[in-house]
Amino acid sequence: MKLQTTIEIKPSGWKIGYEDKILMLGSCFSDEIGRQMEEHKLHVTCNPFGTLYNPLSIAQAIQKTELPALIEYDGLWHSMAHHGSFSRATKEEAEKAVANSIETMQRALAEATVVIVTFGTAWVYEMDGKVVGNCHKMPEKWFRRRRLTVEEIVDAWQPILAQYPDKKWLFTVSPIRHIRDGLHENQLSKATLLMAVEAIRNQYSAISYFPSYEILLDELRDYRFFADDLVHPSTLAVEYIWERFCETFCTSQTINAMNIAHKEWKFDHHRPLHEA
Repeated sequence: MKLQTTIEIKPSGWKIGYEDKILMLGSCFSDEIGRQMEEHKLHVTCNPFGTLYNPLSIAQAIQKTELPALIEYDGLWHSMAHHGSFSRATKEEAEKAVANSIETMQRALAEATVVIVTFGTAWVYEMDGKVVGNCHKMPEKWFRRRRLTVEEIVDAWQPILAQYPDKKWLFTVSPIRHIRDGLHENQLSKATLLMAVEAIRNQYSAISYFPSYEILLDELRDYRFFADDLVHPSTLAVEYIWERFCETFCTSQTINAMNIAHKEWKFDHHRPLHEA
């Protein structure tokens, strides 16, 4: 008796190893997988601009080399291209934090042999006709909300992929649902992202896709695999998806080395019950 639909994933033609430098970009699912990589002592840089959700903001972060204009709101200075963790009480502090992030991004991109991109949503907010990476809880009337088209996403990524053909590119769609957009709107968003990734792969055959969205929504398909908010994957689900990722993109020798490295990481981060 078969009680579960298993997502069949063909082993990748290329593998990730300790010789690689990895750049993770995108939604908070990238943060989760990036954390797994850090715990297994892989060479990874995760989201230099902070968590970004839509494909255009991620693409713009890769291409940004100059300091963006900052906006003061509610006692803080903000970059509309960055996560709120870069907001500061003074303009000088914010400029420094943002400048460091741009430097980190450009260095990590130059050194990376593998770039893993997770699209979270196709819904975007625009200020003065430009897509922003974060609204920083500013008044809703300052923004225009709309859904990107497949063509817009593909057009934004074509020059980036053409500029860096030597890197191994891996795209995935986050399984985290954006229920504040509405469940139907979330489905339209995810469908747009999936179609955009497929269109990109049709143009660049060397690009890989990992079905994290399908694993959680189709293979696991049970609320016990979600966190208490019923939106984010549970710790167990993240670990399962991580295992499927390793099976796809790592050799058995690398997986063995990673298991040893993870034991060392847990030992290093172990907190004793009683301090000496």
